[in-house]
Parts: sequence; structure tokens; C-alpha cells
Amino acid sequence: MKKDFTEAERYYDAQKKVKEIREFYEHLTVYVLCNPIVIVVNLMTSPGYLWFIWCVLGWGVAIVLHASKVFDFPPFFNKKWEEKKIREILEKDNIQRLENGHGNKFE
Repeated sequence: MKKDFTEAERYYDAQKKVKEIREFYEHLTVYVLCNPIVIVVNLMTSPGYLWFIWCVLGWGVAIVLHASKVFDFPPFFNKKWEEKKIREILEKDNIQRLENGHGNKFE
């Protein structure tokens, strides 16, 4: 059953989503601005070993994961998945309580 959200709740959710998107773009901006510096430092100090590749790739993976979470790409980061997992865990806990004779929630 789907909840009916009040206008204030919908506004709060939208505001939260916009904040997440803004934070992603800030993260992406820092990535784009810092990596040329890292590359220049690498080329000036040790041009024989291009270690900047590891920095760019590692941070790039973090950027991709951040984008996935913010823009709901994979199914395991979205709200539906979270709600489904919460229900599964609660159901499993209820079954274990009943099997162990702890049916009372207030114990």
C-alpha cells in the first residue's frame, strides 16, 4: 500500500533529493579540478611511473558509485529495494521470535 504524502512531506523529499544532486555535482567538480593537478604533479616529480592513473581510476569509481546512488541507476540503491529489504528483515525476525517462543513484541 502506497502512502499519501502531504505537500510538506513531498516538498521535504524533493528538497532532500536536490541537495543530494547538488552534492554529487560538487563532488564531480572537485574531481575534475583536482585530477589535472595530480597529473601535473606526477609528470613533474616522477614521469617514469604514471601513478596518477590509480588516483583517477579510484576516485572515478567513487564518482560512479555516487552518481548511481543519487540518480537511482542500480536497483539495490533505490527506496523500493530498501523498503523491500526492511520488510524481509522484519518478517524474518518475526518468524524467529515465534519459533523461539518470543511472540510478545515488548519482551
